[in-house]
Amino acid sequence: MHDYWIVGARIVDGTGRDPVDGLAVHVEGGRIAGMGSAPAGARTLDATGLVLTPGLIDAHVHFGLSSEIDPSLRRELSVAELAADMFANCGKTLDAGFTTVRDTGGIDAGLARVVASGKVRGPRILQCGPVQCQTGGHGHFAAGWEPTRNWYDHSIPGLRAMSLLSDGPAEMRKNVRETFRRGADFLKLCVTGGVMSTHDRITDTQFTGEEIAAATAEANARGTYVTVHAHNNAGLRTAVDAGVKCVEHGSEIDDEIATLMAERGVALVPTLAVMHALLDDATEAGLRGGIGERVGPVLRGQVDGLLAARAAGVKVGSGSDLIGPHQALRGREVTLRAEIESPMLALESATRVNAEILRIADEVGTIEAGKLADLTAWAGDPLENPELFTEPGSVALVVQGGHVVKETR
Repeated sequence: MHDYWIVGARIVDGTGRDPVDGLAVHVEGGRIAGMGSAPAGARTLDATGLVLTPGLIDAHVHFGLSSEIDPSLRRELSVAELAADMFANCGKTLDAGFTTVRDTGGIDAGLARVVASGKVRGPRILQCGPVQCQTGGHGHFAAGWEPTRNWYDHSIPGLRAMSLLSDGPAEMRKNVRETFRRGADFLKLCVTGGVMSTHDRITDTQFTGEEIAAATAEANARGTYVTVHAHNNAGLRTAVDAGVKCVEHGSEIDDEIATLMAERGVALVPTLAVMHALLDDATEAGLRGGIGERVGPVLRGQVDGLLAARAAGVKVGSGSDLIGPHQALRGREVTLRAEIESPMLALESATRVNAEILRIADEVGTIEAGKLADLTAWAGDPLENPELFTEPGSVALVVQGGHVVKETR
């Protein structure tokens, strides 16, 4: 259908305004033409009893880690199995109501393009290609005995590329130029240790200010930005001083750092769902047992950090960071945020705010005339019952670019 009206739904437009009843959404040529009353004889899509929101956006996914993590990194899985798991994850994400995602490391442009072509069902994908990390830093997941020169043998061009290793500003500049050559939309750097790291600690800082500044200069030259994986404030501050525009996790953010981020226009994407998943059972993601020891403090720190950031006026988005084969409940991130803040703020973060962080707010993120018709309709009111965000079965309708890509009624 190229010209139709969605009728009967309660509309929550993503701007923060109160829900509206009695309006129909006019979809024409893949975009929202306006809202009002459907004229007599118009083609209609009945959404009576549903709650219509903008299509959700997940600002932190890892489609390249859709299989069991450790076996996939040890080459125990075939390329066919890795690809099958990635394609299935794309479809599950769309069915959960997410029409756009930002992949923050692990794929290259190949997956984004095959989904965009329609050959694989999935959300619109913005991706950073391989993560930039230092030798032995977060993102360098080789076994301790594996020679570093062999790390790139794990890459599968056109499907998966975990990370590029940079030691020094010149190497960083070369690697990010190579990343852009492969089709990256933005850059991601790891500037501290991580929860699932093999060779570092959460308290470690990684990359110098000069190395990070080389990446931000190259991103600026292409009209895009750098986001950073950062847990501790020392690494985070170095990255902010070097010009990055977004922080993932931020599990030590306090009032001082939050104020600095607000002053510099640096956004935050907390990632709570993965922390809860790892606390439940890290082995379900195909990771070694015992990793949960790092998770508790990081989870508590992220909650405190997002509240401090919100209070300081930082733009706070939403990302699940799910890894491994169990990524169907991607909306758990929105449910968790609704428990900490409010359902409306959680929805805004996962729609309008994420669109702003991804620099696509002129196209998606709200239900407004001129935007792409990316819409999700819920069988129930997720503002009244935020658990619905976690239940893919509650998603009764998904529209992406005007095309109905899921309809269960």
